[in-house]
Amino acid sequence: MSEKKLNLSCGANIKAGWINMDCVDLPGVDIVYDIEKVPLPFGNEEFDIIRCDNIFEHVEYIQVLKDLHRILKTNGCLIVLVPHFTARINYSDPTHKKLFSIDTFNFFIDGMTDKNYYFDFHFSKIKCKKIRFLKKGIFWINRLIEPIINCSQKVQYFYECSFLSRLFPANHIYIEIIK
Repeated sequence: MSEKKLNLSCGANIKAGWINMDCVDLPGVDIVYDIEKVPLPFGNEEFDIIRCDNIFEHVEYIQVLKDLHRILKTNGCLIVLVPHFTARINYSDPTHKKLFSIDTFNFFIDGMTDKNYYFDFHFSKIKCKKIRFLKKGIFWINRLIEPIINCSQKVQYFYECSFLSRLFPANHIYIEIIK
């Protein structure tokens, strides 16, 4: 049996073998739906993998995340890509509503913070958490910086809390969260 996969707010990034969903009726979109209108049009524990590529910064994401938790199977994987708070795009794109740190999603993981009581849903763990950098053109130095910053959670934390995040702004945060 193959995995059931949802490419949420896919835009023009259509993935073969996935259910591609967006609020705009673009070529290749399977379901046209506004993700802020929860509940989403899926049953409980329907998906093995849900991909959210650059959408949470555009919406009030906590209720969406709660509904993604509902439709994701136990042990399923939620893949999230959001701009890092130092990314230039946060300040140049007028549709961005939220900023994200490497630790933002810790609040939704069982036992990762002492503030879990804010939410009535929790994922079980984070499988992978990386800060990503632009690496093209004048940003070639980031090819060296990215592996150093991601060598441990302590280094990621130090990067965000120090001058390094201003000297070498990140581009995205990539996280794989397990239900």
